[in-house]
Amino acid sequence: MPGETALLIGGVLAHAGVWNVWIFLGASIVAAITGDSVGYEIGKHLGPRIKENAFGRFVGEKRWKLAQAIFDRYHGGAIFFGRAQALLRALVPALAGMNKVPYYIFIKWNAAGGIVFSTVVVLLGYEFANSLATLEKYLRYWAIFFFAVVAFVIVILKRKLEHLLEN
Repeated sequence: MPGETALLIGGVLAHAGVWNVWIFLGASIVAAITGDSVGYEIGKHLGPRIKENAFGRFVGEKRWKLAQAIFDRYHGGAIFFGRAQALLRALVPALAGMNKVPYYIFIKWNAAGGIVFSTVVVLLGYEFANSLATLEKYLRYWAIFFFAVVAFVIVILKRKLEHLLEN
């Protein structure tokens, strides 16, 4: 399951009382930071060999170059903002390790990104669940409105087609 989906669902489940939102959020932050730290170590120790194996070929040279260019230009920002895009989230920690970024610099940006990203996504899921009753109430009206618009469009199109067939 993709990380964002797990965090959103976890936030919804926390709202439902399955677990405490703060404990889940803490675990999510630790998991995000730890996961990218593992990626950093893999990049540091396996380096360029990653690009040559099946995974590296699957990623493709074009994507490796794009990720490398982003990393070269933005360094810490790439580590922080790399969490916002799935491919970069997987590649940036390894690139940081490959490029021998000192771990204390990597962990600073990694932790900041993990804290912000996890907090935003978990709390979005939590607030979504909190707003579900209100959303459901208004969706009923939108569904009726949508149905009325579709029916109106169908009637107009039918009339236009009938008019075209008469001529």
